[in-house]
Amino acid sequence: MLEEFRQSLADGFQPWSRSVQFWVRAADIYTGYKVCQLRAGLVKDVVEREAMWERQHELAAHKMYSLCSELGGLFLKAAQILGKPDLAPAAWVKKLVTLCDKAPATRIEVVKQIIEKELCIGFDDVFEQFDEEPVGSASIAQVHRARLRSSQSNVAVKVQHPGVEHLMQVDIHNLQAFVLFLQKTDIKFDLFSLTKEVEKQIGYEFDFLREANAMERIRNSLTSNNKKPPVFIPRVIQDMVTRDVLVMEFVEGTPIMNLGNEIAKRGIDPGGKIASMAKQKILQNLTLAYGQMILRDGFFHADPHPGNILVCKGSEVALLDYGQVKELPESLRLGYANLVLAMADNNFSRAVESYKELGICTVSNCSDGEVELLKLSSRMFDTRMPPGVTILSPFSEESSLNKIAVQSFPEELYSVLRTIQLLRGLSVGLGIDYSCAEQWRPIAEEALFKAGRLKGRDMTSRRRGIFSKIFRRGRD
Repeated sequence: MLEEFRQSLADGFQPWSRSVQFWVRAADIYTGYKVCQLRAGLVKDVVEREAMWERQHELAAHKMYSLCSELGGLFLKAAQILGKPDLAPAAWVKKLVTLCDKAPATRIEVVKQIIEKELCIGFDDVFEQFDEEPVGSASIAQVHRARLRSSQSNVAVKVQHPGVEHLMQVDIHNLQAFVLFLQKTDIKFDLFSLTKEVEKQIGYEFDFLREANAMERIRNSLTSNNKKPPVFIPRVIQDMVTRDVLVMEFVEGTPIMNLGNEIAKRGIDPGGKIASMAKQKILQNLTLAYGQMILRDGFFHADPHPGNILVCKGSEVALLDYGQVKELPESLRLGYANLVLAMADNNFSRAVESYKELGICTVSNCSDGEVELLKLSSRMFDTRMPPGVTILSPFSEESSLNKIAVQSFPEELYSVLRTIQLLRGLSVGLGIDYSCAEQWRPIAEEALFKAGRLKGRDMTSRRRGIFSKIFRRGRD
């Protein structure tokens, strides 16, 4: 049955057919926006122009939803990135956010076969209970809740969709061709390097043994460096992990995207003071965890989209899915720490120095190049939104990309960039505008101090106070 399932999947999505579908739909969406851009340029009335763009966003949102939901695979991941309130129009966010964990599920008969084959077990001998309906089904795998006979504990069983890996390789190659076109026409940014890193990371996601090791490594680090870890990471069930199956501790919680509804159910005003304090605590914990992972360890969870974040009792945060993790070279970790200080201190010259150190090659098209470079840094690598801005569009006239062209961007920095963008999306969704650079300043200073690149006298008492405060928060 498993081979029959693989064959039916392959027959239904031949690479050539899938490629044709992508290019026809992508060209349709792109052309729609270019036509709207041309027509809007001929309209003088601001209100009428905005109405034209809103109609275009609504139309494109439906088309993008169809592309992502019907083709699945890599495009479900694209929906996770694009469906962010700080990056995409409201119409896109409203449609695409519903695609998290909504990939077509593999049939339960096939799931059981995969588990028995991979773990070399009798299914009913190991599981006392196994929910046939998956808790969630994403682009690469689906997760079922189950109960082990031996320990009487609830576990999450992650099972890879058979036959999907090849399809995602087809998708990424089509996407790479499309972004090369965009680079030559509309976007002055080295998108191709980013897609090369995506290709590398996707290859890693199909190895659950690697994911299990990453999960344990990050959990051990956060546990050993904090009295109370800022986020909860489930334990891996030993001897129940293979490349295609991963069994781990089950976590009870509310998906962060449903937090507002859950707060309202408890009779709390989602816009009130109590809800605001809870949201701030959630962001504080996530920010502290990511600051420690990126700047202190250089090894971090690189996929904090809403579907991977649960809110548990007492506003505790659980971070799930370690398929996408990244280990930064020491030079990039320290270079990014230097950039964090530049953003936190609004230090133009330090930002320029950091870009050179990180290997980001830019060309300025304006007189105040250093000022625009710092603005670009904040838009890419900080969570704070510019005053009065709700969407960061690379096509807008105010975009720093129109003044600073990014000609080359290190592939290995993509995961940091994507992580920051997803954290910003969460902050906008929760209605809290904050700067992760300011909160990470003490962690960045510690990293540079330990590397001998920052003297103790340069860490002012005010900064040391911030450092102590943030780290006490992690240990309390």
